[in-house]
Amino acid sequence: MPHISMVLTPSFQFLALGVQAAFELANALKGEPYYTLSIASVEGGPVMSSSGFTVPTVKLTEVGQADTLLLMAGLTPPPQQDEATLETLRAMARQSRRVAGLCTGSFLLGQMGLLDGRRATTHWSYARLMREAFPKVRVEDDRIFINEGSVWTSAGLTAGLDLAVALVEKDLGRDMASAIARRLVMHHRRAGGQSQHSELLQLAPSSDRIQKALIHAKTHLADPLTVEELADVAALSPRQFSRAFRAETGQTPAKAVEQIRLEAARLMIEETRHPLDQIARENGFTDLRRMREAFMRQYGQPPQTLRRLARAA
Repeated sequence: MPHISMVLTPSFQFLALGVQAAFELANALKGEPYYTLSIASVEGGPVMSSSGFTVPTVKLTEVGQADTLLLMAGLTPPPQQDEATLETLRAMARQSRRVAGLCTGSFLLGQMGLLDGRRATTHWSYARLMREAFPKVRVEDDRIFINEGSVWTSAGLTAGLDLAVALVEKDLGRDMASAIARRLVMHHRRAGGQSQHSELLQLAPSSDRIQKALIHAKTHLADPLTVEELADVAALSPRQFSRAFRAETGQTPAKAVEQIRLEAARLMIEETRHPLDQIARENGFTDLRRMREAFMRQYGQPPQTLRRLARAA
């Protein structure tokens, strides 16, 4: 029975503990206990969160055989840990099948030396600091989470839940992971390669009507997605829709749709082996030539180059 130990450090962010829901739901959906859980710290005893709440923990060395260690820190990167603490964490990591640093918890893995020579991610606002602190690590600040063998890292706090669902998928399969995502009311289970800077988040419309049109576009990328179609979804005239869309997002509907298509196509290029012409059609570019032109405008590189770089990584 895999044991998941959530390891806290002082001033950890309370929201990080929410990842336990993925494992709890896995047990519930299986109809029998599969995972066991513990909340631990190196010293044991109560640990105070960044919001002032304290959480009781067991001493890490008393947890026993942990299958998975989830290292949790705060809203800012943790300070350099003393060598005794790091050695305790290293020893437990060596005994575990896998270890993950959630958000700024990735810095703990860096201090342990477990990220040297590996790819890793963290919250985008601390990526530069992570590069400076750990020059042997290939920091990718545009990823939701990264799996490098037995070591996992995730981006900002909610991305830890995506990582947890991905861990369950490794153990129990895609159907279980999808069922958990639905129960958690996650819009969809985000793949690790997805950008932290989602186009839907960056557009950030203030009204439900424009948000509804954008979600429609995201889920119907193979369709033409004309202004008339999107305006109909928003229950506005095309002229009203175009005016409201630009006012709320700062972009025209056509430009926003192209950005969403580019984001989806790039994810497929980097994460799948689908032919490029198929990716172009599925994301509404009509043909490979038009997708290539859009990629050159946005990224300065053709799709083939991005796929080659992703495979090399």
